[in-house]
Amino acid sequence: MPQERSILITGGAGFIGSHLVRRMVKHYPDYQIVNLDKLTYAGNLENLSDVEEKANYTFVKGDICDAAFLQQLFERYAFDGVIHLAAESHVDRSISNPMAFIETNVLGTVSLLNAAKNHWAGDSSGKRFYHVSTDEVYGSLGETGYFTETTAYDPRSPYSASKASSDHLVRAYYHTFGLPIVISNCSNNYGPYQFPEKLIPLMIHNIRHEKALPVYGDGQNTRDWLWVGDHVEAIDLIFHEGETGETYNIGGNNERKNLDLVHQLCDIMDELLGRTPGTSRQLITFVKDRPGHDRRYAIDATKLKTALNWSPRISPDEGLKMTAIWYLENTEWLERVTSGAYQHYYSLQYGMA
Repeated sequence: MPQERSILITGGAGFIGSHLVRRMVKHYPDYQIVNLDKLTYAGNLENLSDVEEKANYTFVKGDICDAAFLQQLFERYAFDGVIHLAAESHVDRSISNPMAFIETNVLGTVSLLNAAKNHWAGDSSGKRFYHVSTDEVYGSLGETGYFTETTAYDPRSPYSASKASSDHLVRAYYHTFGLPIVISNCSNNYGPYQFPEKLIPLMIHNIRHEKALPVYGDGQNTRDWLWVGDHVEAIDLIFHEGETGETYNIGGNNERKNLDLVHQLCDIMDELLGRTPGTSRQLITFVKDRPGHDRRYAIDATKLKTALNWSPRISPDEGLKMTAIWYLENTEWLERVTSGAYQHYYSLQYGMA
């Protein structure tokens, strides 16, 4: 049996966070998993309804920017591990409201670092602070090349700049205070339970309702897509076996131009919905490109494969079809999220607004 541990996962009601919480609760029954989430618009406790009654799972509503609250939380649960995913993460929102990203992604991360540093002072053996970040901190690639762990940072949006800042601060706490940290930078995630402001669930939702499919610019911006289940498997592995102070890039080996990805989703959805092939492609509408839109991201995950023997399991074609099927089989979840009705779940289940 694994050694008993007390793990804090921040942002555990979000897309990636909920998949990670579910994995950790089910794979490590001797671990106490505490899910800390502020329950902003993208946090949804319905994502975790299948584990909410588990004895080793606890949900706490709270803000990582509240230093006094974090101190009390560390004292109560005596965490020996933190996996930090809580973040504002949508680039478009960062353009309209940069300060929210600075507050959560920078100041919130510092508050969490301070809580861990203070609680672990004098004895950091067996402890780990894992900061989950993004490939967007590296900026934009040309037609060739890949991001590695030593690529210079060059963020282009308020979102990526705020994540770059948090990465630097996590490393600073390692070098200055000896805090036992690891960092990972991942490519674009996709899969079940993703909030439908993001490209893939937005397109699936709009195709189903025969609404316009907005594509930025010329649609040639390229991203590396990572199945969320593969990502949380990598997080689990890095948390337990990664080397302290190291950074690991996590990629899906799945580069797609945005327009090509939308075309593929259209074809998948036409097949699943019994529509004439090509029907949904007619819904594609090109819209004005967003400011500072990075042209291409691509991850070189060689270090992770070499050091910890990880590679993605789900093929791109398989993953996209699985994702489309999930959203079609969970239309009530999608409708509640898009309407905001999912928030009523909190008052019913937890007595909170």
